Amino acid sequence: MTMLNKYNDVLTVEELCEVLRIGKNTAYRLLKSNEIKSVKIGKIYKIPKKSVRKYLEKNT
Repeated sequence: MTMLNKYNDVLTVEELCEVLRIGKNTAYRLLKSNEIKSVKIGKIYKIPKKSVRKYLEKNT
C-alpha cells in the first residue's frame, strides 16, 4: 500500500484522517470501537500502520 509509505510506523489521528480521507469524528469512532487497533497514551492515540493496513484489507 504505497499510500502509507510516506508515514512513520505509528500514525497520529490527523495522519489517519489524511490516509483514509475521513474526518476526526469518524477517526475517533473507529478507534474507540476498536475497528482500528491503537494505543492510547494519556489523551493521545497512537495508531500502528499495521492496524490501518488490516482495517483496509478487511473492508475492501
